[in-house]
Amino acid sequence: MSRRSSARGVESGSYFFPKAVAVSANPLAPFEEREEVALSRRGKVWSYTTNHYKPPPPYIAPEPFEPYTVVAVELEQEQMVVLGLLADGADPELLRVGQEVELVLGKLFEDEQGEHVVWKWRPIDSEVG
Repeated sequence: MSRRSSARGVESGSYFFPKAVAVSANPLAPFEEREEVALSRRGKVWSYTTNHYKPPPPYIAPEPFEPYTVVAVELEQEQMVVLGLLADGADPELLRVGQEVELVLGKLFEDEQGEHVVWKWRPIDSEVG
């Protein structure tokens, strides 16, 4: 995740992600200054699901459509859950709640403008942590 995409309140230490749409403020420090920060690159699987249907637009699904897995990852330091796709080549059948994962970049789709990249979660090992 890029440094520009997340922020932390200078007074409260509250994290905001993604920064561009995180407009609500901490009620204990509603007008505090925010600093740009990088989020943790590792976390633990909080939940996950495999979607076996093609979502409606604006989602751009590959043709032919293939099921894809969405992983909710708990970042311990930030005390937040971040959603992302399961990394290419990772087997969703081996994924477990509590398993440690790390952030990687992967192709979301490709069009005439080029390759569009997104963060994804890759299991670090097959053990539940």
